[in-house]
Amino acid sequence: MQLSAAEPVWSLSREALEAALQTTAEGLSGEEARRRQERLGPNQLPALPRRSLLLRLADQQVHFMALLLWVAGALAFAAGTPQLGWAIWAVVLINGLFSFWQEFQAERTLAVLRQALPRQVRVWRDGQLQELAATELVPGDRIALEEGDQVPADARLVQAAGLSLDLAVLTGESLPVARHAQPIPPERGSLPMREQANLVLAGTTVASGRGEALVYATGAETEFGHVAGLTAATARGASTLEQQVGRIVRTITAIALSMAVLSFTLSWLFVGMEPLESLVFAVGILVANVPEGLLPTVTLVLAITVRRMARRQALVRRLSAVETLGSVSVICSDKTGTLTCNRMVVEATWLPDLPTGDASSADALLLEQACLCSNAHLERGRGGLRTIGDPTESALLMAALERELDPQQLQQRHPRQRELPFDSHRRRMSVVVRDGEAGLLLITKGAPVEVIRHCTAVHTALGRQPLDEERRGQALAANDHFARQGYRVLAVAQRPLAAADAAPRHEELRAEELENELELLGLVGLYDPPRPEVPEAIRQCHQAGIRVTMVTGDYGLTAQAIAQQIGLLEPEGAGGGPGQLDPVRVIEGSHLDRLSAVQLRQLLKFRRRLVFARMAPEQKLRLVQAYRALGEVVAVTGDGVNDAPALRAADVGLAMGQVGTDVAREAADIVLLDDNFATIAEAVRYGRSVVANIAKFITYILASNVPEIAPFLAMVALRIPAALTVLQILAVDLGTDLLPALGLGAEPPEPGVMRRQPRRRDQPLLDRRLMARAYGVLGGTEAACSMAVYLLAWRAQGIDGSALRELAPSLLQGTATASVLAMQHQASAAAFTTIVFGQFGVLLACRSTTRPVLAASGVAGLLANPLLLLGIAWETCLTVALVLVPPLAALMELAPFPSGWLGWMVLAPLLIVLVDDTRKRWFRGRGAIPG
Repeated sequence: MQLSAAEPVWSLSREALEAALQTTAEGLSGEEARRRQERLGPNQLPALPRRSLLLRLADQQVHFMALLLWVAGALAFAAGTPQLGWAIWAVVLINGLFSFWQEFQAERTLAVLRQALPRQVRVWRDGQLQELAATELVPGDRIALEEGDQVPADARLVQAAGLSLDLAVLTGESLPVARHAQPIPPERGSLPMREQANLVLAGTTVASGRGEALVYATGAETEFGHVAGLTAATARGASTLEQQVGRIVRTITAIALSMAVLSFTLSWLFVGMEPLESLVFAVGILVANVPEGLLPTVTLVLAITVRRMARRQALVRRLSAVETLGSVSVICSDKTGTLTCNRMVVEATWLPDLPTGDASSADALLLEQACLCSNAHLERGRGGLRTIGDPTESALLMAALERELDPQQLQQRHPRQRELPFDSHRRRMSVVVRDGEAGLLLITKGAPVEVIRHCTAVHTALGRQPLDEERRGQALAANDHFARQGYRVLAVAQRPLAAADAAPRHEELRAEELENELELLGLVGLYDPPRPEVPEAIRQCHQAGIRVTMVTGDYGLTAQAIAQQIGLLEPEGAGGGPGQLDPVRVIEGSHLDRLSAVQLRQLLKFRRRLVFARMAPEQKLRLVQAYRALGEVVAVTGDGVNDAPALRAADVGLAMGQVGTDVAREAADIVLLDDNFATIAEAVRYGRSVVANIAKFITYILASNVPEIAPFLAMVALRIPAALTVLQILAVDLGTDLLPALGLGAEPPEPGVMRRQPRRRDQPLLDRRLMARAYGVLGGTEAACSMAVYLLAWRAQGIDGSALRELAPSLLQGTATASVLAMQHQASAAAFTTIVFGQFGVLLACRSTTRPVLAASGVAGLLANPLLLLGIAWETCLTVALVLVPPLAALMELAPFPSGWLGWMVLAPLLIVLVDDTRKRWFRGRGAIPG
């Protein structure tokens, strides 16, 4: 929509601006807004161009492992075995398709989840302040902005109260820039749009203050839209987990290449095979050891975990955060809304002339002035009356309504002239309102200690009285009494402005000059009860070796009372008496400032349960940095614009989805849709399961490599025929093992995962213990079983060891008789089926690194993972088909065997489970965690 005015938007008066945008002071009607959106489209940027699906599919065919397999296939063709070459190339193509599909699904999952939390804006429609999705804005809309909001569209300010803007997204300048609502003379039009002091531009954020603005550009027509159109998408860097998996791939591939070269050398020089035959076996060894499905499985595990976390109210914005959650050792949590229910209710009041007063006898003046010094609004809709705004201020409005006071009428009788917004350093906010015919009245609301410090009088039934030391002590004692009950306490004060301070001079005075010589009206105690599920969540975190530290801007006694109620602190701390502040475990911001860096690190190192109260944003940032300097992996919660630095500095930033500001959400890695601390504990549980599932999958894949390699080693060492062919190895790797391995990647978190200590940040996935279990315990047992069954199959056909050695040359050279080939095919089928059966045992053993198979894989455990059951069914059906269907059996050089041999094969999974369970019990007996 084009402005119907000759002058630039920044130079227009409010009336001219409304006329140019064809809107009114009450905003647009809903019908007019719909018409404009149909004509102009939604308020969103066009999607950035991406690589085509074909090119992204091609990427999956040319990475390191794929190139290695392409070369292996070419060598198979060169060796005169085109079937093997085609089979290897088929592996590359199928694996590439699978990887592409998993990446595509993961991207779709993240896109869908992000849409589950649309950005909301406050906008006037039909004369009412409403909350709508930012995409619904159109030119002419009147929007409300406050600290922490991300500006949703280009707009011209019509009201501003201490408003400053962070323009870093457009200019790179990190310092906030002040904004006002006054027209700017046209002669200043040479300045860029972003430097016009009465404009707020899309993508920027409100650093402080409040304001109202009229939208004049949306979507691609905004300044941000013009910049975005020139910017290419930034590629996402590899996460820590992806880097570790990459190292695993390179390590295993190096092992595979080494073993392939060794196999080629041994089979040619010591077994007497022809060079081309030796090359075929070397290719088989290479293919057997390359973990073709590892990378797509990592993507699958992350995608499944992200979906599971979303169902538990944790929206993941960056995939790398999922893995980091598994290593979190410290959680720095807000109090209000995270540990508590965020349902503020006025429980008690204190008045200077009625120290024992309660809500029923409160002076109406206290609540009237508290409502006037509030930015919350009442809205009447079909569902009844509701409040929009900060929960604390909303509670004040509801308390006024219960006492038959009408906040809306109060605001009409006392129109606001100026606002001094709350900030975390003053810990108070003030407004200047019209006080009837008499003039102006300053009202201040905030932290009792800070407000009382600026008071010189109290309001009593007898009128204004001096605030002497006795009354000051009474007020502070009342504050402490409320705080010990876990109440959030607000002080309310007022000051009639003298003629010398009256308009227009009050607009020239700073907050420090106006907020003095105040008259204390009283205290309001609001209670926000702890969430009922939080004590158990904190107990689980402590059991998991995770420190939970409360970081709040509230009064120390209030924070201590809530911490004791939720089990974060003992009922009575060691350093304070009953009802007194515990200075050992409750550290206020002023005390923190007096600690040196060394003292702070010592405090954090030796005190596991701490509460930090009266914390400013820079103090919260310092705390996070100190924890990280100790080597801790830190998760931090936040909801305000001032929390953004700490959220960015943390290893995992957790923003509030219900009350969090746009700035906090953008800075965070994960958004808590329910603002609940218990959701953090649940997210950590899933984060731990990601790394555990990757380790399970790797163990399973590596274990099958040993029985695949054993036949070739036995061929060299014992001079017997190879129990498996290369095609049979590929059938195990790509056919029978693929779905069961994916099932392990989709395993739910183990019951005991939150009873272990946090995983070290630098702990490798592929460590010695895992390799010993995979190659030695599981793989070694499976290899022994398969080779034993292979030899027993020959013996059952009347061929002992010495006779088998005599038959080996003819089988290797392709000169064996049909009957000998038939016996070899039966024996190979027996070895192949034993490996598949053995993988059943490995699969069950890998479901848990600590629990026996019967405890981890009962009926309920298996039913909890349908993909695992599907994998087992697929593995069974494919094995039966490869052995019994004649065309497939002929291709794979297998043959049906007597059913009596199945008894030998069934022993393989039982023996594998027995050996691994014995190992687990041995480790538990030593007090260690099995790998």
